[in-house]
Formats: sequence, C-alpha cells, structure tokens
Amino acid sequence: MDKTIALGLGNNIDYEIRWDSRVIESLIENYSISSRDILPVQRINTERDLLISILGYMKNGTGIERYVEDLQVISEFAGRFKTAITIGGTAPRAAIAMSKVGVSSSAHLVTTNDHVRKLMPAASSWYCSSSADSSYPHLIVQYEKGACVAARDLTITAPVSTRLIYVNDQDNELMRLEPEFFRNARTARACLISGFNAMRDADLLRDRLLELAGMLGAFPAPVTVFYEDAWFHNADFRHIVLENLRPLIDVFSLNEDEMQGYLGDTIDLLDPARMLESIQALRAIIRVPVVVIHTRYWALASGRDCGRFSASLKNGITMAATRFRLGDGFSKADFLRTREFPPEPRRTAFAEEINRQGKGEVCCFPSVEVEEKKVTTIGLGDAFVGGFLSTLSGVQI
Repeated sequence: MDKTIALGLGNNIDYEIRWDSRVIESLIENYSISSRDILPVQRINTERDLLISILGYMKNGTGIERYVEDLQVISEFAGRFKTAITIGGTAPRAAIAMSKVGVSSSAHLVTTNDHVRKLMPAASSWYCSSSADSSYPHLIVQYEKGACVAARDLTITAPVSTRLIYVNDQDNELMRLEPEFFRNARTARACLISGFNAMRDADLLRDRLLELAGMLGAFPAPVTVFYEDAWFHNADFRHIVLENLRPLIDVFSLNEDEMQGYLGDTIDLLDPARMLESIQALRAIIRVPVVVIHTRYWALASGRDCGRFSASLKNGITMAATRFRLGDGFSKADFLRTREFPPEPRRTAFAEEINRQGKGEVCCFPSVEVEEKKVTTIGLGDAFVGGFLSTLSGVQI
C-alpha cells in the first residue's frame, strides 16, 4: 500500500447551512413555538420537531447528532438557508485535513456520487462498499457563541460555538464493508475505525462488527488501530461496539460530549482533580491500552507509555484549531502558523497540573488561542484525528 494511513469507515454529503437568526425567528412564529415547547424531543418527525430540537440544544450549548424520521425534513429545512454542500464523515474529513499538510491516505467509503468524486482529495485513494450512486445528506447546523434568536416569548443566546447534526442515512445504517480496503490496510501504519453510530439494527451491527473483527484480526502487530467514537443514535450500541472491538483497539478517541455520555455526568473540563477522576472512570469502562480525549480546551492521552503520542496530540490540536479558524480552505502554511499560536493561560495551567497529578499516565496539551471571530465548528474532531494520525504516517510536518 502506498498510503500509510487507512481511514474508515463511513461518509456522507453534508448540507452546511449558513446560520440566519431571522429565518429561525420566522419559523418560530410560523409554528407558534413558545418557551413551554422547548422540551427534549424524543422523535423528530416534522420540521417543527426539528426546530424545537435545535432551539433546545442551542439553549443548553450541546453539540449532538440526531436521527430524523423523514429525510425530506432535512432537505426542506436546508432549503430555507444559504447552504454549502460538503463531504462529511470522519474518514473523508480526516483525509482532507491530512492532504493539506502533504500526507496521503486511503479511505473506506459507503456512499458515492458526483459530490463525493469531486470533493475527495486527490492525494487520497478510496474504496466504496456500495456499487451504485446514492445520497443521504446530513443537515449541519452550526452557530457562534452569542448567536441569538428572539421571537414570541423566546430569547435564546448560544453559550458556546458548536454544531448539531441531523441524519437519515441508509448507507451508514447498513455500513457495508469493502474487503479490498482491509486487505490493503494490512501494510498501513495506522487504521482508523469510525462510523457505527448511525446504525439502527442491533443484530446487523453485531454482524458488521464480527465481519470487521475478522478483517482487523488479520492485521500485523505494527498497524495501530485507532477508534474514533461518535454520538450514537442508540446509546446502547456504543457498548455493543466496545464488546466486539475492545481486544483489537490500540487507541480509543472521543470528545468531551461523548466522554460525558459514557460517564452520565457533566464535568468541569478545567478542574484537574475532577478530570483525572473522570479519566480513570472512563478507562475502567473502555479498557483499551490508550484513551485519547479531545476537547475545546485541551487534548490528552491516558495509558501506559502515553507520552509516545505527544507529537500526535500537538498536531491534532493544531489541525483542529486551523480548521476552526479557516474551515477547509487552509494551507500547510496556515497550519504551521497556527502551530506558533500561544496556548490560553487557564488551559496551560490545567494541562500542567493534570500532567503532574497523572504521574506519567496522562499526557495533556492545551489548545491555542485563535484570532478569528468567524469560525467553523463542524469537523473539528475529524480534523483532530487527521492531525493526530498524520504524525503516525512518518511524514515530517
């Protein structure tokens, strides 16, 4: 294999809407939504349900992924805004990020169409488990800290910059696997596994995991298996994945929302002692050699000899911060410039203290301060993965 990093498993097309409070406020009026309606939405069947869901998560400052019962609701809502069509999924977004700094890769996809063929980076070869074109677009709603909607008796101001993802995607629900990708990945330095979070059938999930475990089990020892978690539509499925893949995972990676989902608790991300307790509790659940946590404030690795991933953590932070600043339109020079940005003092103090308390079992680096106000909140975890794995490619960045 001429590509030293293998990236799987799913992909999709994203409808990234440009946030417009006036459109949201008009819909609040049209659907007669009031403050008493802003309650957790169990099933998203209509555009009204979707809007209430968005407002609820915006109020709480939560980034999440949700299933929408009717794909038409996604298209209808996106059609009300200025919308960019992009490629989504951890594998293709990581491939794009890596290509920006001169690292090639090989990707496993489940969906192909004209948009995919246009948007996949030339430096990345790819295999698709579907033989026919299809498209199940994901709705991406992102807004900046301070974004405000005010209509009827509602006034909601976003406490943080974040993104919401709404999905109805048959290809990712089926998650067909392409054996040729895995045969070639045996000579890679690392293989990313991600994308099971959209599956909806427990028996099919177990079948896919059994199939995957057989292919990963054929990998030689030098291949690092890197698992990137996600917000599962069915929370029970994350444990099915763990049960089946735990013996094969070298590095298990997740963000702060996913971490708090496992722990069932809200955690102060800048409290070193509390965070160290949470890491220990998380490791007791996941039980893999190394756990990586990436947040808006810092990124860390926990486990024996975790310091060997220090360069990977730094590059992951730099890649995510560069995408946060500039979206997809960045260059290697932009990446190198971001690398020189100073870290924020409170985050630096946190990293220094948790490293001290961790006694060699924790390796943490703070995120950097950025200058830009108009920022991108989608794909930051994917960019982190791309930066992290770029280091394992052996290419000097």
